[in-house]
Amino acid sequence: MKADFYETLGVSKEANEKDLKAAFRKLAMQCHPDRNPDDNEAERRFKEINEAYEVLKDPQKRAAYDRFGHAAFENGGAGGGPGFGGGGFSDIFEDIFGEMMGGRQRRSSGGRDRGADLRYNMEIALEEAFSGKTAQIRVPSSVACDDCSGTGAEPGTQPVTCTMCSGSGRVRAAQGFFSIERTCPTCHGRGQTIADPCKKCSGQGRVVEERSLSVNIPAGIEDGTRIRLAGEGEAGLRGGPSGDLYIFLSVTPHEFFQRDGENLYCTVPISMTTAALGGAFEVTTLDGSQARVKVTEGTQNGRRFRLRGKGMPVLRQPAVGDLIIQVSVETPQNLSKKQRELLEEFEQLSSKDNSPQSSGFFARMKDFFESFSD
Repeated sequence: MKADFYETLGVSKEANEKDLKAAFRKLAMQCHPDRNPDDNEAERRFKEINEAYEVLKDPQKRAAYDRFGHAAFENGGAGGGPGFGGGGFSDIFEDIFGEMMGGRQRRSSGGRDRGADLRYNMEIALEEAFSGKTAQIRVPSSVACDDCSGTGAEPGTQPVTCTMCSGSGRVRAAQGFFSIERTCPTCHGRGQTIADPCKKCSGQGRVVEERSLSVNIPAGIEDGTRIRLAGEGEAGLRGGPSGDLYIFLSVTPHEFFQRDGENLYCTVPISMTTAALGGAFEVTTLDGSQARVKVTEGTQNGRRFRLRGKGMPVLRQPAVGDLIIQVSVETPQNLSKKQRELLEEFEQLSSKDNSPQSSGFFARMKDFFESFSD
């Protein structure tokens, strides 16, 4: 005895068209023969699901089934049998199983396989990122075969239409109750075959060669930037479109400068006397010019001085960042006897006003802990 169509799909008799379709999608994906090879029970269940949906999705067939049950379709009744014609199951077959079986998207390629994208890692110096450059690189890659002009056929011959699929690149294969469209196994979806392959490329339409390419690196480019060269990747099979080449840039660390966006940072050591009495020093900027930095009297360790417009250029913009100089006050070493005597004399003459931070720190620390002892 046949199972109730509503029970087969797992829906109520009040289910609308959307509910029916959702239930069918779920069950059909679970029981499809391609996902359950050599499983007779899954194939039987799949046929039942299809039959039930074919009836219930059609308003007239559904009305007849609701009134007469399975008898409405026996002995050549109005329902007919399940099938693929007339906008039936085939209307959503591609939608549900298209991805699993190749779908329509594969057909749009015209049988021409696109070449793979390639990656090239390039290191540049910070100075090169500052000024920009045109670099010449050599890339081993697949290129179109000169002998056959990328067709894969021996010169003087041409690829011929595939006799298996008649040039469509797709064939229909019967699998039990169903007819499933697949990629042609003879031409692999290209729609053409080569009877006399090119000797140079063995019918591939491409050969491996090392190419020389010019890469424009704009001023201000940052570490980790990716540059895309369209069509400079691997050539496609038998005249297919080429992939792209991606240049991944890394900027090598600099001995003196560190970069943060458009700004540059540099730590400069200065003597204790320069920090105490004031003075000046010159630094070489990244463009090779000299910049003078004035140190004010009483400069503390770690103080920063900003040189505007001496940093990195902003990529594809007229703006330029700043160079930030941080001073590191160096404590004198290897003192002579006279130098030590002078420093000891200076220490004796020093007051709290000469070192307000240190004297103030110890005073605050003392007051802090005395407040707990009270």
